[in-house]
Amino acid sequence: MKAGTSQKMVLNMLTTGAMTRLGYVYGNLMVNVHPSNGKLIDRAIRVLQDAADIDEGAAKSALDRAGKSVPIALVMLKTGLSAAQARRRLRAQDGNVRRAIEERES
Repeated sequence: MKAGTSQKMVLNMLTTGAMTRLGYVYGNLMVNVHPSNGKLIDRAIRVLQDAADIDEGAAKSALDRAGKSVPIALVMLKTGLSAAQARRRLRAQDGNVRRAIEERES
């Protein structure tokens, strides 16, 4: 059991590092959630609530406007951009949520 625990810890560290480098993490939250069922929709709403410090209604609304994309919704909430603008900014930053949020207007 000790070897299995060690292996799991190493794999968790590797995947967490990879997800962070890909820009799928914002703060301590995994924001690249694909809400394909009720449980994942609830998780996506909680992620948006925590990351943007908003209430449940605002999170649901942003998620709907973003076409159920948590990264797009988060960029929208943090920057005030429309869904189309947030999508373009994310694409320009290769999907990295933090960089898309921190990008300065040019």
